[in-house]
Amino acid sequence: MNSFFDYKTVELTEKNGLPALKILDQTLLPNKVEYLELNTPESIFDAIYKLRVRGAPAIGVAAGYAVYVLTAIEADRLEKETGAETSPELMTFLDETADYLISARPTAVNLEWAVKRVVKAAKAAEKDFNFKAVTGGITEHGVGLNLRVVRALKEEAAAIHTEDIEMCRKIGENGLELLKPGMGILTHCNAGALATSGIGTALAPIYCGHEKGYDFKVYADETRPLLQGARLTSWEMSRAGVDVTLICDNMASTVMKQGKIQAVITGADRIAANGDAANKIGTSGVAILAKEYGIPFYVAAPSSTIDESCESGVDIVIEERPGEEIYKAWYEKPMAPEGVKTFNPAFDVTDHKYIAGIITEKGIWRP
Repeated sequence: MNSFFDYKTVELTEKNGLPALKILDQTLLPNKVEYLELNTPESIFDAIYKLRVRGAPAIGVAAGYAVYVLTAIEADRLEKETGAETSPELMTFLDETADYLISARPTAVNLEWAVKRVVKAAKAAEKDFNFKAVTGGITEHGVGLNLRVVRALKEEAAAIHTEDIEMCRKIGENGLELLKPGMGILTHCNAGALATSGIGTALAPIYCGHEKGYDFKVYADETRPLLQGARLTSWEMSRAGVDVTLICDNMASTVMKQGKIQAVITGADRIAANGDAANKIGTSGVAILAKEYGIPFYVAAPSSTIDESCESGVDIVIEERPGEEIYKAWYEKPMAPEGVKTFNPAFDVTDHKYIAGIITEKGIWRP
């Protein structure tokens, strides 16, 4: 990560002698920088659901570590209670934990992808252990199934973390090919360092350009109702020394019409096989505006965000969240009458016809 990032969104730590997931609580930004150390299923589920950790890549890294942490603690409990180093019930716990964590954020494909990836590694370790036990193959003396599964989970979660950092850098370098010094760039929601464990996805090209002195002028939509643009994007870009201007969501058309924007880059939580992309609510409106003004609209996301089993955006499940987020969450007093009907989808889908290119770590996908 670059020198201008003095914080980490996700990492592994210990709490009371047991492994724990350490996250930067993003619900407290920009007013307070506070870390949480979590090692219970409920606390980790809550952190994902309530967006204490958020952004598709960061959720994936956190989820990978979470499965390891929870399974390691369960393995420790089983060994202390039974004295056994091989407990078949540990694999049942692993499956149940995986399903529980995936249910926290159904739209974010990286959550499911990361959980299934570490579980697959654990089951490969289980299969190898059982095969050697039956055939009399060489095994590590005194190491039962539980420890082998826990090791496999930790190694795979760490690999996801390392790959995420490298992925962000590659997205940044690939995306920078589309940009020129001095450009005005609009972004929606937060797909920067706070949404990943590296330099971000949508903001990665901006950071790569910033290192080279490109002098970009970034405009950040506030991104209602959770204000990720206002609270997070403007916070991290300001700390990095990037020229960033915060605007209300409904000002995007004005800055485009005034000629201040030459490119739009957003992230994505799930991309369908046909190129339709689900991202924070309001993204599709920005894309339509960009098309009207002749401004290229790019989506930047890791290739793991592309769901080939999902034919189009119609098939993407959109998470709906509590209406209180619209009129209560960021106000001392409610700014709408109590009991008013609300509709609060967390995401919308941008049709592929509005997308000039999808920037991944493997290159740029064009229509």
